[in-house]
Amino acid sequence: MENAKNFNNIPKEKFQFAQKSDISHDKKLETKPVGYFQDAFRRFCKNKGAVVGGIVILFLLLFAIIGPFCTPYSVAYYDTTFSTIEPKNKLFENTNFWDGCREKQTGFTTYFEDYAIGLETGNPVIKNGEYTVSDDGVYTYRYDTYYGTGFGRYRTVTMEEYKDIQRYQDETGRQVIYPTVKLSDRPQAIQDKARANLYYKTKTVNGKTQPVVGEDGNPILNYWTYSAADGLPSSAAEYTSKMRIEGENGILKNGEQTFYVYGRVVSGGVELRTNYYEYYCYQHTQVLKDGIEEPYFLFGTTSFGKDIFTCLSSGARFSFLFAIAVAVVNLFVGAIYGSIAGYYGGKIDLIMERITDILGAVPTMIIITLLKLHMGSSSQALVLFIAFFMTGWIGMSATTRMQFYRFKNQEYVLAARTLGAKDRRLMFKHIFPNAIGTLVTSCALVIPSMIYSETNLSYLSIINLEAGNITSVGTMIAAGQRDMMIAPYVALFPSFFLALLMLSFNLFGNGLRDAFNPSLRGSEG
Repeated sequence: MENAKNFNNIPKEKFQFAQKSDISHDKKLETKPVGYFQDAFRRFCKNKGAVVGGIVILFLLLFAIIGPFCTPYSVAYYDTTFSTIEPKNKLFENTNFWDGCREKQTGFTTYFEDYAIGLETGNPVIKNGEYTVSDDGVYTYRYDTYYGTGFGRYRTVTMEEYKDIQRYQDETGRQVIYPTVKLSDRPQAIQDKARANLYYKTKTVNGKTQPVVGEDGNPILNYWTYSAADGLPSSAAEYTSKMRIEGENGILKNGEQTFYVYGRVVSGGVELRTNYYEYYCYQHTQVLKDGIEEPYFLFGTTSFGKDIFTCLSSGARFSFLFAIAVAVVNLFVGAIYGSIAGYYGGKIDLIMERITDILGAVPTMIIITLLKLHMGSSSQALVLFIAFFMTGWIGMSATTRMQFYRFKNQEYVLAARTLGAKDRRLMFKHIFPNAIGTLVTSCALVIPSMIYSETNLSYLSIINLEAGNITSVGTMIAAGQRDMMIAPYVALFPSFFLALLMLSFNLFGNGLRDAFNPSLRGSEG
């Protein structure tokens, strides 16, 4: 009463008319409603670790898809001469990193052979010609694994190929054939007679072949020669190419001009000394015509001469496709099976759960072994797919069943049932959408799990996926284990790919789990 009395005593001049802008009314919302997936995407983007993981996964996926198209090699390609060749990137040719070279420590005889190859061909087998010698006579230098293939062993070709190589030399200016050594002048040691790198004079000391070095420190040539007066020997093949060793026309022997013999006639063709690097280029550009212009391996090669870049990208593509296919099929079957078990419950759920218990109790290894015995070794990928599918969907089923038990008695489901909604509509229109987030997260985590399992099985040689144009990351890691001491990069690249993939999927999966968590919807603004 007293407040009312005081109110009546307020002077008129204290009252003012209210402005229209001061009157508040209910206003229409200016912002658009945020959907479930839109809200999940916003929360996912705020998780920096998950975003980085997603970007890395995308990069690895692009590598798997695009990689095989960026190289002229195939998974089936191999060249044992180019075995364990070092990785080479043309951007680093002038450095001591990723340049196709490795540090080599050896004795004088092997060092001299590498030096002599570079001296004859002009290709620097010893990078920059730099080397050091220890007190105990060990030579250390950067060894070019590409040019270091040298001449290998004497090669026999047909007469037609012999002439074709000469034509190729004249057209391109790249010398493939070099002067040969007379059979009687070759090293006495049986193991060295067929070695084409030894074009210089040698001697045998304690059963081992050693070079004879000239006063200038260079090799003493041991080429097969003939004089212009005597003419070409009957056992020598005629050489008409313009590509010859420098200074050959100026050689004088007993006052007569002499020439080198470039081929020896043998049964079945001509025996040659061919620089393998140039012969490789000739073979692929003139004979095979497969788009390979010169040997160039970005990630190096395996002990079988396979290109690691091609095998890794193709193996990654197979792993991704295989894991995604298994995850999708498991999601489809597991979601339907779990929905039925979780929605109806009771005896139906009890029977269905016992079935999954029986299937889940069967070890995957036994399934794979029985399938291999039944289907043979020609269907390894199909065996692996069936083995993973037979038990893989059980986890998806259990997740779906749990979500249905969680949501099937909610008020909105009871309201829909009261309004006459049928079971199918209740299951897949009202309950199942609430389980999508959890299922998507589970599916995303199944993919790396499948890749890891497939890698383990192929690494242990339980499953052999290397056939034709198919290989796997696990097969490559297993192959690299044998060459760990001499060529660690063979296992390094596939191991790094697998580790990066697992870490990225873990970060990505954690981000998806938080983003699709219904309890967090609308949080963080």
